[in-house]
Amino acid sequence: MTHSDLANPPADERWNGQVWRLAGPIILANLSTPLLGAVDTAVVGHLPDAAYIGGVAVGALIFNFIYWGFGFLRMGTTGFTAQAFGADNKDELRASLARPAFLAILLGVVLIVLQWPIGSLAFWAIEASPAVEGHTALYFEIRIWSAPAALLNFAILGWLLGMKRPGLALVLQLLLNGLNIVLDLVFVIGFGWAIAGVAFATLISEVATAITGLGLAALMLKQIGGVWDWQRIKRKDRLIRVMRVNFDIFIRTLCLVFAFAFFTTEGAKLGDTTLAANAILMHLLTFAAHGLDGFAHAAEILVGTAVGARDRGRFRAAIKASTIWAAVLASVMTAIYWAAGPTIIALFSNIEEVLVEARRYLHWSIALPIISVWSYQFDGIFIGATRSAALRNAMVISLVVFLLACWILVPIWGNHGLWLSMVVFMLARTATLGAYYPALERSVKPAG
Repeated sequence: MTHSDLANPPADERWNGQVWRLAGPIILANLSTPLLGAVDTAVVGHLPDAAYIGGVAVGALIFNFIYWGFGFLRMGTTGFTAQAFGADNKDELRASLARPAFLAILLGVVLIVLQWPIGSLAFWAIEASPAVEGHTALYFEIRIWSAPAALLNFAILGWLLGMKRPGLALVLQLLLNGLNIVLDLVFVIGFGWAIAGVAFATLISEVATAITGLGLAALMLKQIGGVWDWQRIKRKDRLIRVMRVNFDIFIRTLCLVFAFAFFTTEGAKLGDTTLAANAILMHLLTFAAHGLDGFAHAAEILVGTAVGARDRGRFRAAIKASTIWAAVLASVMTAIYWAAGPTIIALFSNIEEVLVEARRYLHWSIALPIISVWSYQFDGIFIGATRSAALRNAMVISLVVFLLACWILVPIWGNHGLWLSMVVFMLARTATLGAYYPALERSVKPAG
């Protein structure tokens, strides 16, 4: 299929087929990420102390907070690239990779330079036991050195998705997470390196994936044509728009990660056992979110292409098809968790008190896929359209609602109140972006 075929599909092409061609590889790629987190938890979950699970959970939380804060390098890149793709602008397709790639490397170096104050602030903010904090510190000191590679991977992944090449994105994600899993097993189980083994596995995998991604991008650039127009890349108006959108997405993502960080820290206050149980249950939510994000990413790509082509009919059709299939998958995931939840959580640990605690709160993880799917879809729609102000404002409001819910519910119901607050957060995300949607649809007008 040619570039023109993808950017301007025949009128009779089935939208379900388009959605699945994009979402299928993305779902597989996305599911490899929580699978990696699950393996991280499982390999240390069979060590003799729950503090190992907590150390990995808190360490991963810190990097999620840092890296997800720079998630605009993926999300903003997909939207801008998809719009250039829809407009068939080859020079802008090159520029849409160059801008975030340079920014990613620069930001990664800054993170390494500032690692001491970043680590100090993170350990101050997260109240965990001394044992958990010791494991987390070791994890942080090793993994921070992969920051430039990790952020560059975001930019490359966003560009590949915007180019409608989810198959190549899948290859990179499978390389990243597959290599990480293999090294986890070698370093932790084989060499007995415990927390250090998990951190080194991630560092090596992120660097290897960045190198491979740059190679794939170089091959694609030869195929698509166009020229490196450095004046275009440096154009003030385009840089301002990119930075504005990226800053809005940065604020939006920071609020999202803060909500999950707050959830983890509140769980940590309830003890190491509850922290470990919540970490296991959060893997179920994360697994569902990454799977459902496949359809949100498909919406990003198709919506971005429709906006670039100024085609409201294609815009509506993309949203309808991707959202229907997302709802179907969410229902399937809820059914699987209901039927096999106790069996699934038993794979994460053999510590009985942790498993008992996880089973006590399992029903929240069962319900969350069908509750949260709508917010994921709205995220994809607005990211593809690069309507970043709405994303920012909606997430800020949702975070305030979540914090108020925690303030009210956690003192009353403890960990049940914490999980109920997460449900409230997902519903608030849906309601706030839903309020912005009519104006977004009206803004997509045909050319001329």
